[in-house]
Amino acid sequence: MDRQAAWELLCEYTKNESLRKHALAVEACVRAYARKFGEDEEKWCVTGLIHDFDYEVYPTAPDHPLKGSEILKDKGVSEEIRRAVLGHADYTGVPRDTLLAKVLFACDEVAGFITACSLVRPDRIASLETKSVKKRMKDKAFARSVNRLDIIKGAEELGVPLEEHITFCITAMREVADQLGLAPAGGPPHSPPNQ
Repeated sequence: MDRQAAWELLCEYTKNESLRKHALAVEACVRAYARKFGEDEEKWCVTGLIHDFDYEVYPTAPDHPLKGSEILKDKGVSEEIRRAVLGHADYTGVPRDTLLAKVLFACDEVAGFITACSLVRPDRIASLETKSVKKRMKDKAFARSVNRLDIIKGAEELGVPLEEHITFCITAMREVADQLGLAPAGGPPHSPPNQ
């Protein structure tokens, strides 16, 4: 499956614009890690895009992502991608035993949380700082559906300090801020996030 086919699959199953943007945010973070680690960028982009493609149709565990994995299998998607998708949900019991699986898990919740942090700022993601994200993580009422423990665990499993991981993902998401609805209305170019 190439990226275009992955996008079409996502759009076939996911009509909600926010869920599509989440897929794009995770894709951006996963793509950046593929570049950093010298991995297959296309394969990693596909994985980021389709990790939640079935969520709108099968929103409850364990249907998501188990039913989605069966759909992917029928479409000939590689076992490595399917296992990474399954592994992003702890309750499946599928171990994250590849770098791709670890990166997908590490990027999923943090991308959602960075999006939430950006949406409450006047300039969106443009000047979002890692310290602001970490401060918001302590506020249990803010973006309460985002699992903070998964954010922490994801960075740990990846072997990257949490601050570095958040900064890396902010930078990756800034590159596609327009697609994510996180670009400021006019204004100066993006600056690198501060820790």
